[in-house]
Amino acid sequence: MAGLQTSRRIRVAEISEAFGGTLIGPADVTITGVSSLAEAGPDDLGYVASERFLQAAKDSKAAALVVGRELADVSRPQIIVNNPAYVFARITASFFVPPFQSRGISNQIALGQSVEIGQESSIGPFVTLGDRARIGTRVTLYPGVFIGDDVAIGDDSVLYPNVTVREGCLIGARVIIHSGTVIGSDGFGYVQHEGRHHKIPQLGIVCIEDDVELGANVTIDRATFGRTVIKRGTKVDNLVQIAHNVSVGEHSILVAQVGIAGSTTLGHHVMVGGQAGLADHLEIGNQVMIAARSGVNRSLTGNQIVSGAPVMPHDVAMKSMAVIPRLPELRQQIRDLEQRVRELEKPRRNATRKKKS
Repeated sequence: MAGLQTSRRIRVAEISEAFGGTLIGPADVTITGVSSLAEAGPDDLGYVASERFLQAAKDSKAAALVVGRELADVSRPQIIVNNPAYVFARITASFFVPPFQSRGISNQIALGQSVEIGQESSIGPFVTLGDRARIGTRVTLYPGVFIGDDVAIGDDSVLYPNVTVREGCLIGARVIIHSGTVIGSDGFGYVQHEGRHHKIPQLGIVCIEDDVELGANVTIDRATFGRTVIKRGTKVDNLVQIAHNVSVGEHSILVAQVGIAGSTTLGHHVMVGGQAGLADHLEIGNQVMIAARSGVNRSLTGNQIVSGAPVMPHDVAMKSMAVIPRLPELRQQIRDLEQRVRELEKPRRNATRKKKS
């Protein structure tokens, strides 16, 4: 059993009722944990996300399943819901994640002047709180977190070890920031004069709105002037670079190793695949999907899927990719056709010469 466990035995009928499911099978079966289908034990609850996991569900040892439709060949209890993955996540959060408990404030912190700390906050050792920092209610700061001067962090946010939030930056409520992330480092701004690069002062801030999650080792640069903004509900994977004055719209997804250059604006519900790169000063419309490893060098209107480098409509990119392995063959075919054309033109050229002579 590799999933989350609890000491309490929970009836599947209780779970089904709590989330408006339809229960098929014995109501008194109990579970003590949640797990994947492959790793579930006889006391675990699993879920079937789509039709391609039907065989895994049949082979699983799980005591009960959350499903989108009744599985005729499975004799175990089934909780039928519209969105099994979503409901399973809610079940896990409701029954198997321990409730918040304040661990208090360590006496091994560096505390600036005029700091405000909300009730029930947990602050670990070796945390630095700069002057006039404001920490909301039930905030958790793990060891090694650095909070600069004039930073504000909203209620119920969690900053894992060694997160850095530089001076003046704003963090909303229920924000999760994973280890090693740096918020508010200087934007990459220089002006060349007489062969040397002179630094442009970076005087803006970063604003992270409510319900954002940032992965490990994400870097978000402060604006030159104004704000770099990550809007509410956006989720950012590990190792993403967001440059100065970028604005990322609501409920967007940025997958690992994405890089966004300065002053580019993304609309809401934008999805950017891993290792994609976006040039500076672009406008990306709402609900655009950018495939992994794409190179975006122009602005994009909303509601389209693009891929490739340089970026193009996804269906065109797929056709182009299909041609690439055949390029050596096509090159040889062109050479052969050119040779045939030269052979066919020889009699005409010879006749022209005779006529002129």
